[in-house]
Amino acid sequence: MRMELRVCKHCYEGEHGNPEKTAVTRDMVNCAERVREYKDLIGMDTLYITRVKEGEPGGSEALPAIVASIENGQIQLSDTQLVMEDDSGNMLVYPEPEDILEVLTRNIDQIQQHAREDVTVELSAESAELVS
Repeated sequence: MRMELRVCKHCYEGEHGNPEKTAVTRDMVNCAERVREYKDLIGMDTLYITRVKEGEPGGSEALPAIVASIENGQIQLSDTQLVMEDDSGNMLVYPEPEDILEVLTRNIDQIQQHAREDVTVELSAESAELVS
């Protein structure tokens, strides 16, 4: 299985002036980094983390799937998404932060079952509320 987390670089760095979104974005990255660190324990091949700059078309580093929507008659590309490719080549795309956190924290829970040390990630209040 391969996975790629794409997040807005500006949200991650707090440049949009939305501290709640910054907290959730940083939590997603922290969870993905933990999963990447222990990916071998759950049989994951690779996990990419991409920080997308404004104006980049989806920012795909490894998995060529991009989420789009139509707003005010114009196509909008999602800069935050989790893309997974299973061993059969099936692609799953999660564009919602709640779903992204759910998938990543479930992976951490699986890793915790096989790890000798505590691998949990402390989530912000905003992220904890999303996954509760």
